[in-house]
Amino acid sequence: MRAVVLLLLEVNLACAGTHSLKYFFTAVSGDIDFPEFTIVGLVDEEQFIYFDSNMKKVVPKTEWMKQKEGADYWDTQSQLAAGTHQVFRNNIQVAKEKFNHSTGVHTFQLTYGCEWDDQTGATDGFRQEGYDGEDFMSLDLKEMRWISPVQQGFSTQNKWNNNRAYLEGRKHYFSTECIEWLQKYVEYRKSSLEKTVSPQVSLLQKSSSSSVSCHATGFYPSGVTISWMRNGQEHHTDVDLSETLPNEDRTFQKTSTITVTPDELKKNQYSCVVKHQGETIRKIQTEKEIRTNRGERKRAVLGGRGRVLTLIKNISLGSYLCTISL
Repeated sequence: MRAVVLLLLEVNLACAGTHSLKYFFTAVSGDIDFPEFTIVGLVDEEQFIYFDSNMKKVVPKTEWMKQKEGADYWDTQSQLAAGTHQVFRNNIQVAKEKFNHSTGVHTFQLTYGCEWDDQTGATDGFRQEGYDGEDFMSLDLKEMRWISPVQQGFSTQNKWNNNRAYLEGRKHYFSTECIEWLQKYVEYRKSSLEKTVSPQVSLLQKSSSSSVSCHATGFYPSGVTISWMRNGQEHHTDVDLSETLPNEDRTFQKTSTITVTPDELKKNQYSCVVKHQGETIRKIQTEKEIRTNRGERKRAVLGGRGRVLTLIKNISLGSYLCTISL
């Protein structure tokens, strides 16, 4: 394992039959503009939960988690995460002592999770730890033993390998509990993806003399058409159509921009037509309908379901589901 603090995540569906649940933790010590402890959870490579020691609570990162789990779940997860923060605060101090580090910025990281093939029923799991970007400890599930590639980890390796109860507990978790949670989250996600969600459509303009964008967002599935009408007739001149982009909640967004002079806008009626899953939404280009930078700033692009997942910064490694002090 190579410790990771920056990951680019593409929003895409997992391969048919194969599913994964992963947790990523990072504990940081030293003077750095980054939370002391962070947790990121992924289902089929999609971020679904997040925690950091600044906000002190676990939050959903997908609509399907918001819809499927209630307050009790989030309270319990937040309490577990807060407790794990204290464990990792101790872990990084122990690791610093083992490596004879007393000053500077240091990281202790953990990645942990399981995989399940819904066609064959095959399962697998993994747990790996790192210190300052280098491998520190990993669990070999086939041999059921801990392995450290560095001398500083040998004492911990021997201690954990001699704890048969702890090893059996890890084996049970990876083969049973983790898979059950994964199957539960996959079902949540699947039921959400099977639903048809209508687009939210807005007309956006920076100023009275700039081009007008017809922005459709929050729709599922991804198939959508956006066209422009001029006085009731199809209009294709000076129209720029963007590619369909994913939102972080698995919905999509798309924009079509038309460039016309203010004089043309006064003399003619322009309208945007959005078609999705048999539904047609029409927005007539009027001063009342267009959202501009004048007055209240528009929230259509950045708010709600309109956010685009492009880069998740400072991803941490690990899972609080099986943390043990060094």
